[in-house]
Amino acid sequence: MSFHEVRFPANLSFGSTGGPERRTEVVTLANGFEERNTPWAHSRRRYDAGVSMRSLDDVEVLIAFFEARQGQLHGFRWKDWSDFRSCLPSAEVDFRDQVIALGDGETRAFALMKVYRSGAQSYARPISKPVAGTVRAGVEDDELQEGIHYEVDTTTGIVTFAEPPKLGMEVTAGFEFDVPVRFDTDRIQTSVASFRAGDVPNVPVVEVRV
Repeated sequence: MSFHEVRFPANLSFGSTGGPERRTEVVTLANGFEERNTPWAHSRRRYDAGVSMRSLDDVEVLIAFFEARQGQLHGFRWKDWSDFRSCLPSAEVDFRDQVIALGDGETRAFALMKVYRSGAQSYARPISKPVAGTVRAGVEDDELQEGIHYEVDTTTGIVTFAEPPKLGMEVTAGFEFDVPVRFDTDRIQTSVASFRAGDVPNVPVVEVRV
């Protein structure tokens, strides 16, 4: 799959609607009980990037971005304004936000993830598109320095340490991240409402696996 490491204009995604979806197969038995199963280990996010009554300049930016991606052909980065940090939206990124692994004395490369908790249950979401310059990492409550103690691949979400963390040590990280998506349509319909404003009623995008 072709993926362009470019972010959809953040000012155009602000105010969009969308979020995670799951696929659950529900079978109702003869006795009224249900059996539920899911073929998806991870959720998939959908958004509507429709922009209403923006300036015509913004509409031009949207069309240019759509054409450069050739519709559904190429993926791109998307900022989910409701969920783009390893911490709460109101907090600042901290290297202790997420425990991403335990050291074994040998492994140096670790994948970023964000854990969602509710009660006794939790879900670990892989993060493959961290934002450059926002990743902070540490080992056992000691923050390390990017470029000296570790390197970050912002195209895969892999953090590689210069030295493997010792056995049992917590490897932690904090970061901002984008969602890998593609357009879920090959057609953009625009309606010019006035000389200065345009209307793009429906611009669906969907998360892709990378």
